[in-house]
Amino acid sequence: MTAITTQMVKDLREKTGAGVLDCRKALDATGGDIDKAAEMLIASGAGKAAKKSERTTNEGRVEGYVHPGNRVAVLVEVNCESDFVAATEGFINFAHNLALQIAFSQPRYVSEEQIPADVREAQKAAYRQEAVAEGKNEMIADKVAEGKMKKWLQDVVLFNQPFIKDPEVTIADLHKQIIAQTGENVVVRRFVRYELAEG
Repeated sequence: MTAITTQMVKDLREKTGAGVLDCRKALDATGGDIDKAAEMLIASGAGKAAKKSERTTNEGRVEGYVHPGNRVAVLVEVNCESDFVAATEGFINFAHNLALQIAFSQPRYVSEEQIPADVREAQKAAYRQEAVAEGKNEMIADKVAEGKMKKWLQDVVLFNQPFIKDPEVTIADLHKQIIAQTGENVVVRRFVRYELAEG
């Protein structure tokens, strides 16, 4: 069994945002495997996040980002439970990373739940018609449409996107990490992205 070092705990903390004791326990449980420990912490963070999701979030910040050249700008509202957490470096970094992500990856929705049913159905129908027009039979056309829908959902939903600074991590993973790190419910409320001469 690998001896757990302070550096390993530090590395895991940086990767997940979890507390020292949680990192230590996860490393002990996984025999010092940092990747497995990170997965374990993210999974437990998801459980904690689910428990905290009912709590009221009236604090937070509106984070702005203007891309050099002033052609793209983003505002994103991120809420938490206390003004203390809203002022922490971890929370501020999370909000800033979201603004960067939105500027570069151009999502349209925060989560899948925000997509209107008619928009989702119209997109799926369009992919299916496209497949049929290419000569695919009904069953294959449905499978093609499903596959294209998965890709579309990754493109248009912020939480489904790979993080631009680390594509191994999704924005949903970052969200779970900040909840685990702060111990509070954190809600990405809304965002707006402006691009010069767009639309």
